[in-house]
Order: sequence, then structure tokens, then C-alpha cells
Amino acid sequence: MNRVPGRFITVEGIEGVGKSTNLGFIAEHLRARGIEVLVTREPGGTPLAESIRCLLLEGTCSVSPLAELLLMFAGRASHLDELIRPALAAGTWVLCDRFTDATHAYQGGGRGLSKATIAALASLVQKGLEPDLTLLLDAGLAVSSSRRGGRGTADRFEREADPFFERVRQAYLELARTQPERVRIIDAGRPLEAVRRDLVAELDRFMAQLAAPEGAP
Repeated sequence: MNRVPGRFITVEGIEGVGKSTNLGFIAEHLRARGIEVLVTREPGGTPLAESIRCLLLEGTCSVSPLAELLLMFAGRASHLDELIRPALAAGTWVLCDRFTDATHAYQGGGRGLSKATIAALASLVQKGLEPDLTLLLDAGLAVSSSRRGGRGTADRFEREADPFFERVRQAYLELARTQPERVRIIDAGRPLEAVRRDLVAELDRFMAQLAAPEGAP
């Protein structure tokens, strides 16, 4: 039996913008419309990728920017082959907390690694697979820093200084400027109710486009 492939939605943003808070809300909004949804995260999603996540976020050993980049894509290769591609092929929608846009933002913008190197690895690992929709939760550094300060023990990325996060944020915004149809910016500095209204509007817009007859404006 032929199945309609699932759709791939990613949620992006720097620390403190509310990704974890809103991921479950997005999943429930889709499920309420009869869509089967798999929620996952990066780095992570498979046993190997979760081990890499632990090493990158909680490990005490030094990790160079290039080693960090290669580990991210090693986890992504496992994630794609073992979880994301099979789910999409079965008709399940995949909702992922971060994907390759995060690599462009954190390892590219934050660490200063070249766009060409990241693009080459993305081509090798993803084989053309890209998210159908990316919801970029964006907030200024003052909001992000305040929210990060209220958390418990900080991981290796959360311990970075504000200039690092500003570079990451600007890299995210540049991705949104260059791919405005896929990457939709949500102002996450506002009250949660306003953020969720915009998330619903973007999700409904996306689903309406899928339902529109081919060739319709």
C-alpha cells in the first residue's frame, strides 16, 4: 500500500526562547487535526545520537569546533537513517527540536566554521532531505539571558557568553532572510499566549498550502 510521506517540521532558536515549552503544544495542535506525530530532538533521537548528545553537552573533555561539528553530523546520520526517514516514509510527521539550521547557527555563526564545510557535510548526510517548515523562535539577548539564568546546571553551550549567542542569533536570522518561505520567525519575547497564536497561524498556513490544489496560488 502506497503511503503519503510525512512532513518534517523543525523548531529552532537560541537557549531561553521556549522551544521545549512549545514543542509539546505544536505536537498536540497537529494531533488534534488527525496527524500522527513523532517528536524528537537533536543532537539525539537514537541511542548513538543520545550518547553523542551527552558527550557534547555534559562531557568534561575539551572538544574543538571541528570535532564538535563532525560529532553533530555523526549523530544526525544515525538520527536520519534510524528514525526520521523511516517515520516519514511511513506517513508520520516528524517534529524535531533543532536540525541542521542549528549547525549553521551554532557551529557556523557561533564557532566560526565555514558555510562551505557545513554545507558539504549536510549534502553527504542528508542526501537532499530538508525540513518542510522551520519555526524559528526568536528573542533578544536580554530575554534569553534572563530565562537561561533561571535554569539549573548549565550545559556546555549554555555556559557560553552573550557574544556567542548574539552570533548564533544573527546566523539564524540570516537563514530566515534567505529562506523566508521555509523558515518562519516567531517573536518569542512576548507572552506565551501571543507566541502560541502565531505558532497556530503558521501551522495552519502550512497545512492549508498542503491541502491547496496543485498550481493554486
